[in-house]
Amino acid sequence: MYRSGAVMAWNVFKFCTALRGLGSIMILLVLGVVGVTYYAVVITNYGPGLGAGGLDSLIAFVVLVLFHCLLVMLLWSYFSVVFTDPGSVPPNWRTTLDEERGDTDPLTSAEFPVDSENGRIRFCRKCNHLKPPRCHHCSVCGRCVLKMDHHCVWVVNCVGALNYKYFLLFLFYTFLETTLVTLSLLPHFIAFFSDKEIPGTPGNLATTFLAFVLNLAFALSVLGFMAMHISLVAANTTTIEAYEKKTSPKWRYDLGRKRNFEQVFGMDKMHWFIPAYSEEDLRRIPALQGLEYPSKPDLDAQEF
Repeated sequence: MYRSGAVMAWNVFKFCTALRGLGSIMILLVLGVVGVTYYAVVITNYGPGLGAGGLDSLIAFVVLVLFHCLLVMLLWSYFSVVFTDPGSVPPNWRTTLDEERGDTDPLTSAEFPVDSENGRIRFCRKCNHLKPPRCHHCSVCGRCVLKMDHHCVWVVNCVGALNYKYFLLFLFYTFLETTLVTLSLLPHFIAFFSDKEIPGTPGNLATTFLAFVLNLAFALSVLGFMAMHISLVAANTTTIEAYEKKTSPKWRYDLGRKRNFEQVFGMDKMHWFIPAYSEEDLRRIPALQGLEYPSKPDLDAQEF
């Protein structure tokens, strides 16, 4: 039994180590897909169409404008997720209230540390410090992450309290961009299976075919992933929390769809679609900092 547990721990360790090693490779892979797509859409197909005149020029202009606008937002959101710290536990962090159980008595030194799911406060043995509400340890990053959702190999980072909005925007703009590319390259893809002669070099034709297949695959996969995260935002929960509370019909942090949305995107509508927050939102919504979360008083005793 001990040997089996040790082997499992070793396998998990090797898996986490492998994920760390994927870092720069995944970023290069993302940029590679962007490069292939850019070449197929701009250089090969719609760039030359600007000088064709008539309706073809108008269509090419509209496609290229939308393509570049969405690409800018996609890359902005992507690198915001990559380079933004998802949220770390501040050094020597302490809570004056037992927020995990809803008690109002101040904690005393005798209550530190408690390492139990049913204890008054959660303690991370690996990091050797207390864990704020909704905080989880990431084995890949090797640290505790505030309101951790998951570790994403595509962004080479954890997705947590401080970059979750940026991750959602990355999914949103990726879906829009890949859908636009799929639709714009669809006539060219269909032409591959016709009897007509297709203009262009073999390399250009191969790039167009590859870009269409890649973008179609990403559009479909991101759509399902985005739908899942929309449901998570609507319930004010994370991927990890959804798994932990799967047997609970009610959730203490579910404050209604409007307030749940604001806990992630803020209240300033001007900042909803860009990977940034207004200073006012950061001041008036403590949840955006990842340490304090309003909850339903009648469910404060929930143990998650």
